[in-house]
This record gives sequence, C-alpha cells and structure tokens, in this order.
Amino acid sequence: MAPAAVTRPQAVEAAQSEAIVVLGAGAARETQTISHQAIQEYVPGTSPFKALSKLPGVMFTSSDPLGAYEWSQQIIIRGFDQSRLGFTMDGIPLGNMAYGNDNGLSIGRALQTENNGRATLTQGAGSVGVAASNDLGGALEFTSIDPSDKFGVDVAGTIGSASTWRTFMRVNSGRLRGGGKFYASYSYQDANKWKGDGQQMQQQANAKFVQPLGDNLKLTFFGDWSQHKENDYQDLSLSTINKYGYNIDNITGNYALAKQVAGAYQNYLKTGNTTGVTHDCAGGFGTTNYGDCQDFAYWNSGGFREDVLGYGRLDFRINSRLKGYATVYGHTSQTQDPWASPDVATPDSVGGSPLSIRTTEYDIHREGFISSLSYHIANHTIEGGFWFENNNFEQARRFYPLPLENPPGSLHSYSGAFETQWAGAFNTKTYQVHLQDTWQITHALKLNYGFKSLIADNTARAQSGYYLNNTLPPSYPSGSIESSNGFLPQIGANYRLNRHNEVFADFARNMSVFDNSYIGATSPFATSIAGYNAIKGKIHPEMSYTEELGYRYHDNNIQASLTGYYVEFENRLLQITQGTGIQGNPSVLTNVGGVTARGVDAAFTYEFAPNWSIYASYSFNNSFYNDNVSTGTTVYDTKGKNVVAMPRNLANVQLSYDNGSLWGNVLMQFQDRRTYTYLNDSWVPANDVFNLNVGYRFHSHNWLLRGMDAQINVTNLFDKRYVASVGTNGFEFSDPNHVFATLQAASPRMVFFTLRKHF
Repeated sequence: MAPAAVTRPQAVEAAQSEAIVVLGAGAARETQTISHQAIQEYVPGTSPFKALSKLPGVMFTSSDPLGAYEWSQQIIIRGFDQSRLGFTMDGIPLGNMAYGNDNGLSIGRALQTENNGRATLTQGAGSVGVAASNDLGGALEFTSIDPSDKFGVDVAGTIGSASTWRTFMRVNSGRLRGGGKFYASYSYQDANKWKGDGQQMQQQANAKFVQPLGDNLKLTFFGDWSQHKENDYQDLSLSTINKYGYNIDNITGNYALAKQVAGAYQNYLKTGNTTGVTHDCAGGFGTTNYGDCQDFAYWNSGGFREDVLGYGRLDFRINSRLKGYATVYGHTSQTQDPWASPDVATPDSVGGSPLSIRTTEYDIHREGFISSLSYHIANHTIEGGFWFENNNFEQARRFYPLPLENPPGSLHSYSGAFETQWAGAFNTKTYQVHLQDTWQITHALKLNYGFKSLIADNTARAQSGYYLNNTLPPSYPSGSIESSNGFLPQIGANYRLNRHNEVFADFARNMSVFDNSYIGATSPFATSIAGYNAIKGKIHPEMSYTEELGYRYHDNNIQASLTGYYVEFENRLLQITQGTGIQGNPSVLTNVGGVTARGVDAAFTYEFAPNWSIYASYSFNNSFYNDNVSTGTTVYDTKGKNVVAMPRNLANVQLSYDNGSLWGNVLMQFQDRRTYTYLNDSWVPANDVFNLNVGYRFHSHNWLLRGMDAQINVTNLFDKRYVASVGTNGFEFSDPNHVFATLQAASPRMVFFTLRKHF
C-alpha cells in the first residue's frame, strides 16, 4: 500500500496545474478539451455532457440533476442534435446517442464518471479518422483514465436529494512484475425521481489493463458492464405547465385511476360515450393532441438496459518515423422500454386489465476493427487508417398482460407477450478509410489536409408477428440500402502570428448514413411496405459543408478564442408521422431541403489572481430552414424559420477558486428561448441557472483524514422552474394551442454530499 504522504502532494500539484478547459492551441479547427478534474467536480454519476455544456456552441439539457436520465438527455451543437454528432470513447464508436440506440450506447453506460479522462470537442467537424458515420456537426471524443503506477484503493459515497445514494470502489494494482498495471472498479447508484413515483438505478463495473511489451509495443484491454434502469418522467405540454405547474407527473402509484382512464377511453372508442371519466385532463377525448386524458399521465413507463463493451488495442512503433495502432472491439446490449398503454387492453384470457404493457425491445451485437498508421518525413506527418464495423441489431414491439389487481413493480422486466406487433432483424456493415497529411510549411504555418471514404450497407428483414399464438404477417418492409461517398475532404490551416497569437481556418464535407431500424429518426425502413417501395432509390443521405475562421490567444494566465462559422446542411431527412407518435404508427422518410447556420463562438479563461480563475463562453447561432415542407396534401411554410430546439444565444460564466486544499466554483448558464415547432408558433422561455460546487482535500497525517476529500454540489442553486429538454416526444409542424406534450421539466434545487477516501 503506497504511503499517502508520497502520493497526495503529487495529486495536489496535478490538481492545481491541470487546466479546466484547454482551448486547442495549434489546432486547425475549433476544438476544446475538458479536463478529468473538471468532470470530477460534478456529482459522481453525472453525465460528462454536463461538464461539456459550458463549452461554446454546446447545449445540454436533462430533466434530472445528474443528466443521466436517458429519455430526456439532449445535446445540440450549432443546431445539430445528437443523432448528427459523432461520439467515441478511447476511439471506440458509441453510435448516435439516440434514446433507442441501434448502433451504440451512451457514455454513461460505457464508462463510470470516476474513470473519465479528458474529453475533447470539435464543434465543426471531427477529424477524418474519427470512427463515426454521422458526425455532420462535430465530434465528442471521450477517454478513460489509465491505471496508476502505485497500488491503491479508492472508495467514495454520495448521498443527496431525492434519496440519492451512490457507492464506488476502485482498486489499482500498481506496476506489476513485467511492467503491467490494471484497475477494476464497481459502482451502485440509486435515486428516487424528484417528482412522481419511481426510481433511477444503475450498477456498473469497469476494468482496464495496460501492458508494455518492450520499448515499442503496448497492449491495452478495457471492459465495461452496465445495468441501467429508470422510470420515466411524464412528457409535458406548455398548456399543462401553465395550468398545473412543473410537478405534474405520471400516476404510477394509482393503478385504480389508470384503469379507470383507460377503460373510459376504450369505451369512448367503441361508443363515443365519455361517462365515468373523473380525471382532470388538459384536453378532451376524440382529438389527436397530447392533451387527451389517456395521454395526460401514464401509469408507468421506463427503460431497462444491460451492456457489455470491451476492446483490445495494440500500439506499436516500428522506428522513429513510423508508428500506429490496431484496435478490436465488441459490444452487446439488451434493452426493454416498457410503457403502460391505455390504448390496448389486456385480453381477458391472460389478465383482463384495461391496460397492457407495450415495449420496444432492442438487441445489439456489434464488433469492429480500427487501425491507424502514421509516418513522419521531413516536414510532413502522413497518417491513414481503416474502420470496419459489423452490427447485428434486432428490434420488436410487443405487448404484455397486466392483471386486474396487484400489478408488478415499476421497474419490473416483462416476459410472456400476448402480441408481437412487429419485429425485425437488421445488419449494418460500415467501412471507412481515411488519409491525411499535416505539413509544417514554416515554423509559423501548418497545413492539414485529407479525406475519408465512407460506405454503410444496411439490410432489414421483417419478421412475422403474432397475437395469442396466431401468426401475423410482417407489417414493416424488408430490403437493403446503401449510404456511400468516396470523397469527404477536410482542409485546415493554422498560422502563429507570434508566441501568443494564432489564426486558423478550415473546411470540411461530411455525410451521415441512414439509420437502420423500424423507428429510427432517419431510417428508410421506418415506414409501411408501400411507403418504403415509394421512397427506395429516391432518398439521399444527409450532407454538411462547414467553414470556420478563428483566432486564439494564449499566455501564462489567459486563454481566449473567437470563431466564426458557416454551415450548409443538405438533404435533411424528416419523418412525416401518420397519427401520433406514441401510437407507434409508421412514418414516411423524405428529403425536405436544407439548413443554413451562421454563428460565432467565443471562450475566455483568465487566472486573475493566485488560486482564482474565471471562465466565460458565449455563442450566437442563427440556424434556419431553407425550404418549405410538403406532406403531399399540405405545404408548410418552414422556409426561413428557426431550427427547432436550438437557442440563438448561449452563455456560461464560471468563477473558480482552488488552493490545493479548498476549492469551489459557481457556474451560471444561460439558454435563450427555444421552439419545438417547425413553423415556430410555440416557444419555450429562456432560462438562466446557477450551480455551486465546493470541496476540501485533506492533507492530514491522521490516518482517518489522510487521503480524504469531501465535496458538496448544489444544482439549480436558486430553484428556478423551467423547461429542460424539448422534443423528447418529437417535433410538430405547428402547436398554436400549446398542447403537444414533448417537454421535460427541469429538476428543482437539489443538494448532494460526497466523501472520498484514498488508501
């Protein structure tokens, strides 16, 4: 066991010297890095997206204080949502971060927050070597920390509002005979919802092993297991919020009321009679909006996810000029998202409740290979690489019975379906090659140029359904489609005016491949058989063209950057839904034109006194649709309208203090108003929120206090009530009466206390 007197001063020195935000000095595009320390200052278990949200151009929202509730997670960068951004962890693709992910998993399920290393954001376009097939609007590259050279044990416990508690333990082996080292860690987290009835739970384990094989080889293995369970918060409409406030939620604890509402609704569908409904609703029966009684508050809904992720990586150096790496990875995921449906009753023969449980179920089995080789000659560094992934994905919509009395618990996993409405098996093969050169033309001028070629082959195979053992014909299409582009170039330049000042400019062209599922936002298979036949061969993958021009300043106390950008987004895909989304009806995928985005990102950090610093960022984004949208019967005047969910102005200001022992910061985040309709007739008001983080690192010779630190986190310090995420249930063309339930309420003020001990 390493003496704390040896390790702690080194840790303190590292904490004091590690910059919270690094503004990408020398890069040919806008890029920033958030440090490991900055992520650790949040409540353990917090999504690293919350730390990244202080960067310019980034908007992250969630209705829970930790940002871990996946249904409400929303990240938008310069007008591009998460389905059009690239995400990796140690270079491994995490997919599109959608709630019903068909090609990856969230960073919170891939890596424990305590093991998060630095995270790097490229706002405009990720490097040509990023393993992502949808990075139209930039890339987020997460990393895991390496095992330490010294043996040690870290334990931590967190308690807080909403009965939150989290435990964490990590064992570092230290350097072993032969030079290898590893860590293994486990965490368990449980919390009640801050409103309504239900829980949000996760247990997770990480392990990492690093083994040098001589001076020129290094082998790394990483493994992750995660089990994630969450009860949903109810989606709200503006009219619901205005009438009932932000605390309206589902009615999980009232099965009798849920049965009454469902029974009355189903009786109405048969007879037109609304007698017997006593629940106070925002709207009435017979309309297609989310103010209907049956959709105002649900008895239960949630999500269950279990993931296993692993990789092995070999880094090698052939000589002083030639080096590279090769990585193999695999990922499996099993998911069930249950929702208590008031639309479909349980048959009398299997339970007889007027409610049933509708699930969407996913199974992912993917494996891949990533490699890179770089060669340095004269003033050039030439690098090329290859990425291949084979993804087998299964998806189904099923209904499970509920009894008349004594229903199962809210986090129950269901089996024994009485109906499979639809099911499908999908395969996606992704191929990407890239080649780039970094040319140091002079001491001051650096040029980076290259391209990637991307191909994705999607195949869908519809499967038969059944109802009470009667086989049903497939209701969704089978087929195959390819997304491909052989030349996606990037070029950028960085010029150092002097030792403090530099300018940069870059251009990038990117493509996003089609989703491959029956409910994917940009999937050509998420429609009827007739709909697929109508669009096959006619739709095109989305494309983006990004230009940036920027300036940076660096000295010992100040970092500053200013970037202007122009983006053209072409072949935008939109699903035209037939009926309400919650009913599961198919949509038709259509290219509906383009989007233009213009904006400015600014960031500034200043260490203005010993132990004191201030960080500020500001972003202006003007993203608007270039074309009107036709649904065949109606033309919607969307040309010139603002892009949904993206605020025009974003700002962050953080004041920090850290003397090695006592540390703290207060962060103000401002989001401008946002619209959730394509015609911009409904808006969510702007908000400004403060968060407070304070901690103390003990340096005592006392055995109990040595290696200990404590922190207090207060989210939403001034208890503001506001809308967090918009579009959780999709977006509408118009909502003049403000009845579309697609909003999530932000959590009120919540307080958390964490105690850590290093042995």
